[in-house]
Amino acid sequence: SMASPALLMRVVASAYSVAEKAATIVRNVMSAGDLGIVEKAGPNDLQTKADRLVQMSICASLARKFPKVTIIGEEELPNDDVSEDLIEDGHYEEILKKPCPAQYTGIKEEELVIWVDPLDGTKEYTEGLLDHVTVLIGIAYGGKAIAGVINQPYYNYEAGANAVLGRTIWGVLGMGAFGFQLTEAPAGKHIVVTTRSHSSALVNECITALNPDHVIRVGGAGNKIIQLIEGKASAYVFASPGCKKWDTCAPEAILHAVGGKITDIRGNSFQYNKEVKHMNSAGVLATLRNYDYYASRIPNTVKESLVP
Repeated sequence: SMASPALLMRVVASAYSVAEKAATIVRNVMSAGDLGIVEKAGPNDLQTKADRLVQMSICASLARKFPKVTIIGEEELPNDDVSEDLIEDGHYEEILKKPCPAQYTGIKEEELVIWVDPLDGTKEYTEGLLDHVTVLIGIAYGGKAIAGVINQPYYNYEAGANAVLGRTIWGVLGMGAFGFQLTEAPAGKHIVVTTRSHSSALVNECITALNPDHVIRVGGAGNKIIQLIEGKASAYVFASPGCKKWDTCAPEAILHAVGGKITDIRGNSFQYNKEVKHMNSAGVLATLRNYDYYASRIPNTVKESLVP
């Protein structure tokens, strides 16, 4: 008989289904019309009913199946009993059929940390820029992002009334990433994707130094990594502290699974062990290809003003 699938593959298979449930919640909150917006640190730091319900759904669903895994979510929420209609018990069978990369077959539950951003691009969600929104579930082991799930609840939403909405992208280091068409940005073009709502003099100084052919400003870290892996941008550059571990964990795993690279602006890798501070205070630099080209052009003045 077949050995039961390795823990990592079971966690990823569950996270896939949990992310699809999350997308349904996101769409239902929007179509019901009451977003329940709360300001956290200010007008660019918002929380909606969707952020709250989705985080409860993801964390409770995964904690029920994998009780010893550490799960860290963006929103600070009371540990109330979560209603059963928010629990997702399913898993995506296709993922369980794939062999676990050898280096991860012996992982124990208590060695995993799951970083959850229930709704990445909240501000864009409240403004109706729905294609910017993602649900992020990142899985870390030994301080490294090793697997991730990104759901886009509104993928395809401009394709008309009968279009199937949403898609789920997933990946595991040593295996690859699935659910999208890997595409490289046009050769010789320097297209930089950066923040839409958290710009600053430093952010702009850094981008100017790269002398890009084109700059794309969109919301959401998950959305920006998708721009890289689908060839719409050649670098994601954010010379500012605003990004957190739950923004980068899932996207990092998917980007690294297809041979890309993400670091802070100074070239340091991100750490994802449970004790780590949540803020990526030295910004983000990510590419699918040609990382060194961009890294070598970040001005020292910019690096010096961002302390890890």
